[in-house]
Amino acid sequence: MDQLRTDDPGAGARSPSPDFTLSDDPVALFATWMKEAEAAEPEDPNAMALATAGRDGLPDVRMVLLKGFDARGFVFYTNTQSTKGEELAQNPQAALVLHWKSLRRQVRARGPVSPVTPEEADAYFESRRRESRLGAIASQQSRPLADRATLMGAVEALAARYGDGPIPRPEHWTGFRIAPVTLEFWQDGDYRLHDRVRFTRTGDGWSRARLYP
Repeated sequence: MDQLRTDDPGAGARSPSPDFTLSDDPVALFATWMKEAEAAEPEDPNAMALATAGRDGLPDVRMVLLKGFDARGFVFYTNTQSTKGEELAQNPQAALVLHWKSLRRQVRARGPVSPVTPEEADAYFESRRRESRLGAIASQQSRPLADRATLMGAVEALAARYGDGPIPRPEHWTGFRIAPVTLEFWQDGDYRLHDRVRFTRTGDGWSRARLYP
């Protein structure tokens, strides 16, 4: 597949400004890159690949949506009875990567995972569209489904049950926060001479190292 990628620097390579490799604060740098991605990406700039592994050590990866970040880490939501939820229960560690093709950038992070507070989960669940809340309850995520009609029938039954009233968050649906021990920023460079900077957690702060591409 390598022949599909051009080395022509006029093919969309971008140089960061100001120089991100001088940053000492990875959280602030991520906030800047996310803001720029929100302006540049055609859709879902918060889409990220999430990798987990259970007791057997065999990794799984899938796309999820980043729903919040701050100095504590990166937050996503899921059904705890799903494959990823079960793997996180067995091995509460994960890795993520966000790739912004329009900016030719990516960010990687890895670290321990812990559940968000019930209050955080309730607030986010309430912010979702009503149909999405019904779907979260109806879906037995990752389990075999006879046909789509079965799923849609469950959604319709729940809609009739709750009517216009409140829809409570199910206990098995919540959020998780990845507290990164490393954060790596990558920027495409001409002729594959990319810029890479890795931040490593050291106590309450971060150490920074520039890496060969």
